[in-house]
Amino acid sequence: MGGGHGGKNLPKAQAIKDATMAYSIAGYAGEGKLFIHYNGSYHSDNYQGIIWYLNKYKPGLNILTISSVEQKNVEVLDSANMNKGNFILVVTEGMTKTR
Repeated sequence: MGGGHGGKNLPKAQAIKDATMAYSIAGYAGEGKLFIHYNGSYHSDNYQGIIWYLNKYKPGLNILTISSVEQKNVEVLDSANMNKGNFILVVTEGMTKTR
């Protein structure tokens, strides 16, 4: 989402999406239930976005996140990628991508 894409309103729109997704998840998630939600990393990296709202809507919910990062060296996690999630998948920068 870099490069000014979407202007000043993009972060507001993303926050509305995050709040809405978290609200829906909170309605379904509960004790004894496994709930899996897939989203782009922008919405949950560093325990922000959806996670931040979900913690407000349903405090104490057990939440685990998976993030993927691109690095030149896949053997050692770069310090900039630490704590992006509970589990971090590291792929090489040269990995083939589809768009």
